[in-house]
Amino acid sequence: MPAISTSFNRFLLLLLLQLMLVPLAMSQLPQLSSVQQQWLGEQIFQNECNQRLECLTHWNVGEDFPSLGIGHFIWYRKNQNELFEETFPSLIESYHTSNYDIPAWLKQLEPLDSPWQNREEFLDDISSPQMEELRQFLANSMDLQLKFIVARLHASVPEILLATDAKQRAAIQRSFYQVANSYPPYGIYALIDYVHFKGTGIDERERYQNQGWGLLQVFIEMHETQQENATLESFVDSAGAILERRVRNSPPTRNEQRWIAGWKKRLSTYLPTKAK
Repeated sequence: MPAISTSFNRFLLLLLLQLMLVPLAMSQLPQLSSVQQQWLGEQIFQNECNQRLECLTHWNVGEDFPSLGIGHFIWYRKNQNELFEETFPSLIESYHTSNYDIPAWLKQLEPLDSPWQNREEFLDDISSPQMEELRQFLANSMDLQLKFIVARLHASVPEILLATDAKQRAAIQRSFYQVANSYPPYGIYALIDYVHFKGTGIDERERYQNQGWGLLQVFIEMHETQQENATLESFVDSAGAILERRVRNSPPTRNEQRWIAGWKKRLSTYLPTKAK
């Protein structure tokens, strides 16, 4: 009998975890009302864009890619390889799944690669009819972008647990649901926003000096600092520590220290006023 590959074994384990955990996740994650969902979308839009529509098409100074939509979804040009997870093409795929029409010029991109080679090209194009259409398209479909962001959290749970040391898995799973159900809807907002903001932490490319900064690393930090009863406050503290570590580990040329104050301000929005 031929040997079964490690990757196939991993696939089977991930599938098993999904079959076991997705129904469990849906039962243990708080169900948001339409008002709470709207609030959640507004919070994410505020975090990324300060609720400014012109920010729906943006390219940060010091970065090599545009960031689009309420969640600043990353879009790479052809053959571009970066540390960070590209999310805009997956977002567009979710529009197709929802039978939501996209701009004609996006449909014509095969494959769906960013057409701008650098920030200068992007800024030269910022007031073009094509860019105006893209901003309006993104402004009109914020609900679908929020749905995509929430779906990313749900899909990440079994993957995060699979990437966790077996001895820590049960504790981290327990902490995940404790945080998710803290101060509804703030706990689930914190998890959704952090996964969108800094990723799951399972992608080996997203590392500085072999240390990640995603949701997995935050829960490992909580576990290692022996916080048995996970709270939203302890999640925010651990996330702050992980982001400080990222800045310390980052290449000096990226000057990530300039962002840490804004990152911590974002973390503070995870706490309701009575918990601050």
